Amino acid sequence: MNYLLARIVAVFCATALTAAAADWPQFRGPERSAISQETGLLRSWPANGPKMLWRADGLGQGYGTVAVVGDRAYVVANRGMGSEYVTALSVADGSQIWSTEMGPVGKPDQQPPYPSARSTPTVVGDVLYALSSNGDLVSIQTATGEILWRKSLLEDFAGQSGKWAYAESPLIDGEVLIVAPGGAEATMVALNRETGATIWKSAIPGGEPAGFASAIPTEAAGRKQYVQFLDKGIVGVDAKTGEFLWRYGGTASGPANIPTVVVEGDLVYTSNARRFGGALVRISNEAAGTKAEEVYFSRTAPNTLGGQVLVDGILYGTNQDGLTAARFESGELLWQSEGGPGSVQYADGHLYVHWESSEVSLVEATPEAFREKGRFTPPNPPGAANGLPKVTWTYPVAANGRLYIRDLGTLWCYDISAQ
Repeated sequence: MNYLLARIVAVFCATALTAAAADWPQFRGPERSAISQETGLLRSWPANGPKMLWRADGLGQGYGTVAVVGDRAYVVANRGMGSEYVTALSVADGSQIWSTEMGPVGKPDQQPPYPSARSTPTVVGDVLYALSSNGDLVSIQTATGEILWRKSLLEDFAGQSGKWAYAESPLIDGEVLIVAPGGAEATMVALNRETGATIWKSAIPGGEPAGFASAIPTEAAGRKQYVQFLDKGIVGVDAKTGEFLWRYGGTASGPANIPTVVVEGDLVYTSNARRFGGALVRISNEAAGTKAEEVYFSRTAPNTLGGQVLVDGILYGTNQDGLTAARFESGELLWQSEGGPGSVQYADGHLYVHWESSEVSLVEATPEAFREKGRFTPPNPPGAANGLPKVTWTYPVAANGRLYIRDLGTLWCYDISAQ
């Protein structure tokens, strides 16, 4: 019996060493890099895709993805144009645990017409933070759905949203919450995450509207700062004071400033949402202040709204033609696939791609060539609703051995664990 027990313990320990689960507590994951540390996932998929565990319909419309922590998934959605909600779901079966109203949909008469919820909740401990498209920022108790505090980016900070309203997912950095109201008074703000009290306001020169990306913390040129993509380009502000440090406008070609930047040391990669291209910027200090210098600009580099992921010096993401791989520090194109734009995440040696066509792919993350290891389309995807064009923009989420795919009002959950 002792021998049998020892063998069971040995197998358990070996499994624990080879398979590690990981939560996905915010937009683009724990480090906002679209990279998961999870292991023990399927290396290829069957012809019809991995096993579907459940499907949840009637969530409400939206382009934001889920945050997954423990036994719950959280999502922001709107029901009609009247209200946006944060909803907690059970990861066991997709059933609703609670749903809390945030406020109305922002700019419902926008043109082109994409009025809907956009952001992803941010979960820290037993508190969730979420932003509606109308700028309603809320702190919510995850156990009950009770609102702890509320702010309005429009009313409390004289905010100015972009033409498609707000899309940012709040950043929590220690005890600080970072968000970009836009406008001349408080283009970016830092709040106390416990109380919502203002720590600093950063009036970016020019007082531009907010963009549609989410902020990233980084240590660049020896100084901690927050980097955000606003209406006129990416900017860096001092993390302690909100002091404006630098700007780069080379990828601000139009109103769709969507992709969140990728940071690596003093280097910042930025791209635009459609056809325009991507650029690498180096941050440095000079006598006159902090400087942002363009290293390269490439029209073939990853550049669509589905974001980019940096793995071992290689930048992966889509452009208008399909998935692509490029050297991060030079922009050199290594390979290019077909398939059009999509959204990407990395986990366990592979890229998870949710194409705008609604298809989902598993692709080996390698600089050598495009190697697809599976592709499927979630069954019976929803059609267009509320006048929204039928295109899929939601990021995939691989978390705790499961793959979550959202398309407007529907969420699918698949088993991707190899154990």
